[in-house]
Amino acid sequence: MDRNTLLLFAGIGAVLLLASLIGRVLKRRAGDTPNSVIDNLNSRIDAWWVMVLVIGIAFVFGKNGVVLLFYGVSFYALREFMTLTPTRRGDYPALVAAFYFALPMQYLLIGIDWYGLFSIFIPVYLFLLLPILASLGGDTTRFLERASKVQWGLMIAVYCVSMVPALLTLEIPGYEGRNLLLIAWLILVVQLSDVLQYVCGKLFGKHKIAPKLSPSKTVEGFIGGVALATLIGALLCWITPFSFWQAALMALLVNLLGFAGGLVMSAIKRDRGVKDWGHMIEGHGGMLDRMDSVCFAAPIFFHFVRYWWA
Repeated sequence: MDRNTLLLFAGIGAVLLLASLIGRVLKRRAGDTPNSVIDNLNSRIDAWWVMVLVIGIAFVFGKNGVVLLFYGVSFYALREFMTLTPTRRGDYPALVAAFYFALPMQYLLIGIDWYGLFSIFIPVYLFLLLPILASLGGDTTRFLERASKVQWGLMIAVYCVSMVPALLTLEIPGYEGRNLLLIAWLILVVQLSDVLQYVCGKLFGKHKIAPKLSPSKTVEGFIGGVALATLIGALLCWITPFSFWQAALMALLVNLLGFAGGLVMSAIKRDRGVKDWGHMIEGHGGMLDRMDSVCFAAPIFFHFVRYWWA
């Protein structure tokens, strides 16, 4: 990791330390009286410490560490998705192919920088292969629905997530050897947007933006969170190949996509009758609860950077 990367992580650590102190002070002032908002805030902060530490360790090992990290993220995300979607015995060949062929192959292709294949491997070849494998079982009950669920899970949990480490394959003139910072910028901006939307919603939220999909999201939270995260993304232009205004536009784009992704994933959860995808991360739910925004932002961000800067 270069000097800028270390400075970025030091800044993140300082912010988390301040957040931890504030959270503990609020908890002490609340006394023994249970306060779900404060308890949830402290749980989220503690979980963020762990997540930043894990990402930092992956960054120390460079490209291989980041690829392996997001391979694990995709594995757990795909498992959460498939756990909430009913399957039948006839789906087993497609599920085996998804977990033990498509998933490792996608990350292997990224590891060897084969853009021409990893960009279409899942959207083309696996989208055709999975229904073929499912049809071999001879089970036609809700076949279209079942086949679509496996395809959709693979697209969201593997293809979209894999576009984050795929940023390391880009060769950007004047930015050589700094692509880890591009990953850090994307994750930081998108995740900050989620946090700031939550905070602004709690402080100023009055009008529900999508009450049937996500009752906690408000118009005020959306506007405030996206605006603040976009400003932060612009101010962090020094760790990107973007100018200030380019960083602002890119931040606005990924924040809007992240918000849309959160709504889509909330719609799926409501359809399945659950609040969270899982309970892997305390205060955050499952892996997909934390990655839903990144899932929708990462592919567009990758291709924008590739076609305009790489």
